[in-house]
Amino acid sequence: MKRSLIALALAASAMAALTGIVAAKDEAKNDVLPAGSISRAEGLEAWKRIEAVVTHPRCANCHVDAKAIPIWTPAGETKPRIHGMNIHGGDSRIGAGQLACSTCHMTSTQANEPAPSPPRAGIDWQLAPVEFIWFGKSGAEICAQLKDPKRNGGRDAVGLLEHLRHDASLNGFIPRGWAPGAGRTTPPGTFEDHVKDMAKWGAAGQPCPN
Repeated sequence: MKRSLIALALAASAMAALTGIVAAKDEAKNDVLPAGSISRAEGLEAWKRIEAVVTHPRCANCHVDAKAIPIWTPAGETKPRIHGMNIHGGDSRIGAGQLACSTCHMTSTQANEPAPSPPRAGIDWQLAPVEFIWFGKSGAEICAQLKDPKRNGGRDAVGLLEHLRHDASLNGFIPRGWAPGAGRTTPPGTFEDHVKDMAKWGAAGQPCPN
């Protein structure tokens, strides 16, 4: 009986994830701009705004290298530093071999209040894949990584928009970057502004600064 219930729960979770992916693809279709409809100059301007988002501590702190040591910027602070309490993501990137990230960062769609309680999200807390290193990288380096399917999860410009919408459908990390809880700094603009800039950048051919 217990195994049956677990199987049903897993099946329901898989179905929900699939439904979310399909919905994200449909929603992303409305975000996509025709290729070439945005000039290279406009695309580079959009990238400047994207860069300001992805290099912000709220976004870059968990995009760390293979050492898997997360960075944090606690409530009331503005400068990133190594996560306290000797936290280590390990090979799993979720702290499975040490202390799971979800021990403090609960999986929940509830608002990130009250601060300074640990931020939470609708998906299990984890470091980004090691290929997605942003922390300590220049905007030009991140731009090259973000447009490279070998280093971005196999996504083209449209796929990146689908990724944004799928994460939002799960109440995931990306939109939560703009709602981290009182006292915590946020990236410039809004999540929807970021989606629009990603669409413009994609339509311009994903230009990168020299």
